[in-house]
Amino acid sequence: MSDILVINPNSSASVTRSMEACLGPVRATTSHRINCIELAKSPPGIETDDHVAAVIPNIIEAVSASSAGAFVLSCFSDPGIAQVRKLVDRPVFGIAESAYLAALGLGSRFGIISLGQSSIDRHLRYLKALELDRRLAGDRSINMTVVELMAGDVVETVSRTARLLRDEDGADVVILGCAGLGSYRQAMQDSLGIPVIDPVQAGVALACTNLDLAYGKKRQ
Repeated sequence: MSDILVINPNSSASVTRSMEACLGPVRATTSHRINCIELAKSPPGIETDDHVAAVIPNIIEAVSASSAGAFVLSCFSDPGIAQVRKLVDRPVFGIAESAYLAALGLGSRFGIISLGQSSIDRHLRYLKALELDRRLAGDRSINMTVVELMAGDVVETVSRTARLLRDEDGADVVILGCAGLGSYRQAMQDSLGIPVIDPVQAGVALACTNLDLAYGKKRQ
């Protein structure tokens, strides 16, 4: 049994609580300890390229101070993932990359629900770097900040956006493109009739599998 540190790179405790809540199904199926934290030095939301750059030192500080067996960077921009992977000899997972990998096994083309245009632009750059942009059906914004998202019930807005991704863009899988949207996943999937992926669940589940199978480690 190992510890998995799930890092919410912003300072929002409400986002961390949302992550904790959506991880119930993963906790029920693993013996690994899953710990979620936010970073007090970071902004309350990560919504711009400047925000992404600003939180990377805070992530590195948190990882450097931890003895966890695996790390999950719980922001859909996967901030600093290359730097952190160079820093530690333990597995590091980004929730965006993990969600994309999950989507590839569930359908032909995936759609993303994003907070704003800056996020959409950033996602496309990352998808091109991962050479996965050909599988993108669409990326649609709900035009909200993280603070606005956590302050109210936005299930109808999110569901309406998901239906557009399915019906107009041709997505047969929908990815919730923010760590704070996990509470809507099951209801949306039941309503849409296609797979809906919460990236936090995807990232932590992948970390659990990696630890269980000891990928990259020599047998003792």
